[in-house]
Amino acid sequence: MFDNQEFRPQSDGPDTNPIETTQFHVHSDPWDTGAQPPKPPRKKGGMAGKVVALGLCCALVGGLVGGGSAWYISRSSNNTVLYEGGNHPTVNVDTTSVKSGEAMTPAQLYAANVDACVGITTEVNTNVYGYVVQGAAAGSGFVISSDGYIVTNYHVIKDATSIKVAFVDGQTYDAKLVGGEAENDVAVLKIEATGLHALTLGDSDSLVVGEPVYTIGNPLGELTWSLTDGLVSAKDRSVTTSEGQTMNMLQTNTAINSGNSGGPLFNAYGEVVGITSAKLSSNGDSSEASIEGLGFAIPINDVRSMITDIIEHGYVTGKPNVGILMTDVPDYATKYGVPAGASVEAVLEGSCAEKAGIQKGDIICTVDGTEVDSSTALKDAVRDKKAGDTVTFTIYRDGEKQDLSVVLDEDNQERQNALSDLQEELSQEKLEASQQQQQSQQNNGYYNWPFGFGY
Repeated sequence: MFDNQEFRPQSDGPDTNPIETTQFHVHSDPWDTGAQPPKPPRKKGGMAGKVVALGLCCALVGGLVGGGSAWYISRSSNNTVLYEGGNHPTVNVDTTSVKSGEAMTPAQLYAANVDACVGITTEVNTNVYGYVVQGAAAGSGFVISSDGYIVTNYHVIKDATSIKVAFVDGQTYDAKLVGGEAENDVAVLKIEATGLHALTLGDSDSLVVGEPVYTIGNPLGELTWSLTDGLVSAKDRSVTTSEGQTMNMLQTNTAINSGNSGGPLFNAYGEVVGITSAKLSSNGDSSEASIEGLGFAIPINDVRSMITDIIEHGYVTGKPNVGILMTDVPDYATKYGVPAGASVEAVLEGSCAEKAGIQKGDIICTVDGTEVDSSTALKDAVRDKKAGDTVTFTIYRDGEKQDLSVVLDEDNQERQNALSDLQEELSQEKLEASQQQQQSQQNNGYYNWPFGFGY
């Protein structure tokens, strides 16, 4: 084991207000009499013996929380005496002795921070075979400002028609979405409240493997404000989520389940060092995850500036946007000499792509000399750029390749809305084209050659 002080400097700071709770009880070992009791002889038996043993264990556990007394079991002419623990005063979890830069016990950490951890419930509308079905989802979050800003995962509030947050004291609020960043799975909510306890953001870069960490959340959406603990198992894990996003993650054996998403991952000093986000599953479904001890959290340093941007601007500033809709070049097309890449399906009017001369039907093959063989590869190549950067796209058009210089636009909600409208128009065009093709087949009795459209 290691000393917490090896990876955290101590510093004096102002004392916090005392927080007392009646939720923590300490009981002495009823078997501790100063001497080791003799081991009972092992008895052979079937299932009936196991059931009896289980019943005895349950009775003993129930007895441990009762008052101080002795009770008797008659066996033949002798009396067997079982001793229970005595009455104990409620333990007051005193956080007044905790100073900034000093490690806390799990009980102190929970008492000092649970009032800034929230449960989040949402309502979502989904289209099922043409019918709109209303459903519900649940997650976790945490307060980062006294005037009501709350951080959670983007996937917790994705497509939500309404959002509510609940505090441990029973207070609930309607929340509005300030903004979110799907690629990094972070979102910021706002409630109309003041004087809230805000959590302190820590430094995730200074974490070391083996360091204790804790989370407070709402596993399964029902076991509200549960505290779980574990260790930092690894850092800088590249994890692909069920949403298809590849992210840098902290790995931990802290219990993380459905409903924990969006909650804080604390270090021993009560500082938020991560946002609990995912649990590794063998089947891709977190609600039926069968692998234990493999949880992941977004390092807080990776999204700290994004959170600030969302609060100040409603979106993450400086992110690049090209202004196109694209798809992968199909495999069968590459067999006829068409290069792999991102096929442009539509170009947004007024975008940097239009200004650079990119057209519908172009295939983007390289970005700054780096080959891209799919639309995902193109996104990855551009993701590390910033708005205003000039990049060179090599495109394939009419059997020839040419280079185009593109000055990247900034991505924002207005741009996303415009692309969503363009996507709807494209979907409608594809539907009409498909209907016309089917009609043509029925009338003429032949099938149109599928290859070549848009290239």
